[in-house]
Amino acid sequence: MSSSHSSRSAAAHHAAAAAPPVNVFLRLLPLTLAVFVGFLTIGLPLPVLPLHLSQHLGLGALGVGVLVGSQFAAALLSRAWAGNLADTRGAKRAVVSGLLLATASGIAYLVSLAFADAQAAVWTLLTGRLLLGCAESLIVTGALGWGVGMVGPQNAGKVMAWVGIAMYGAYAAGAPAGVAVNARWGFTGISLATALIPLVALAIVLGLRGTAPAAHRRTPFYKVLGSVWVPGLGLALSSVGFGVITTFAALLFSDRGWGPASMAFTAFGVAFIAARLFFGHLPDKLGGARVALICIPFEVLGQLLIWGANDVSLAAVGAALTGFGYSLAFPAFGVEAVKRAPPQARGVAMGAYVAFLDISLGITGPVAGLIASNAGVGAVYLVGAAAVALSLGVALHLRLRPAAGGHHA
Repeated sequence: MSSSHSSRSAAAHHAAAAAPPVNVFLRLLPLTLAVFVGFLTIGLPLPVLPLHLSQHLGLGALGVGVLVGSQFAAALLSRAWAGNLADTRGAKRAVVSGLLLATASGIAYLVSLAFADAQAAVWTLLTGRLLLGCAESLIVTGALGWGVGMVGPQNAGKVMAWVGIAMYGAYAAGAPAGVAVNARWGFTGISLATALIPLVALAIVLGLRGTAPAAHRRTPFYKVLGSVWVPGLGLALSSVGFGVITTFAALLFSDRGWGPASMAFTAFGVAFIAARLFFGHLPDKLGGARVALICIPFEVLGQLLIWGANDVSLAAVGAALTGFGYSLAFPAFGVEAVKRAPPQARGVAMGAYVAFLDISLGITGPVAGLIASNAGVGAVYLVGAAAVALSLGVALHLRLRPAAGGHHA
């Protein structure tokens, strides 16, 4: 019985390995679509929430940075929990739980509107952001594990690429949709949409077959942190450009009288997706450090363009260059992290690697808020350019010190 089961498993593995790319794409399509719909919950409020906090609830730039950034802090703190849930209870359970938490965050937004007291409204919104951070962590961790379970570990790169495209596509589409919803129905419309949209994604995933939970015990984060911290530092520094766009583009556009910031988010998202589609294979082919050295200057230039922009179109070009460079920096440093990770713990290593993104975005909001309060919102993008430029040093270090034998550096 066991031998026939193992031969069936081997046959399934060979079939998956032999499957043409289009089959991988089609297998992943419903999951990718669910991630896209689910992440609209994050994309919709991006251009609206900072303005709601500053104009209606009286928060300063630092307060806006802390509240918006709290989502990323919650995502960081819940990464290990989300990974354990996906491993022990199955990836589908993690995704479903994440979508339910995303709906809960929308309900918290709605409840905040019932308070006449601004302080009570802010605390309720903070609760919503923390719930959304946990939801994001569960959806991403679950979707990556589920996708690899569907199409096999030999297609893990494609899973990461498509899940990434779904996430950032939702940022790109969600921003203009959020501006349109806000213009017609105000923050009430945004809150309702945030509560209802995850239920659409839930309807998609409930019909999909789950994958079996991993039988082996999860390796603790701290055991693999030592092998991935250098590429992780590169990711953290290069992610500052993304962080200052998500948190402060709306305030920058308002400050300069340019109207809604949806064009910046859309330009960032479209360029990010285009880079992944056309050049996403390069880190595997050329090496992560080499690709990082090529793409990071684009992100630095993008940040400098936004800093110096005197009209919307120049700011949009800056956002597009930021998205283009950052899109490839993420997998470039990721390839270096995988090379340096112990082979038996690569999944945990990727979790630890992504945690550097959470740390970066969690810190960027409050620090950039302090800078904006003291030096103006535009200065945030000059500091963003400097932080991203520092990741070039990390890439150069990785290029000069390649991973020994493909495992530990």
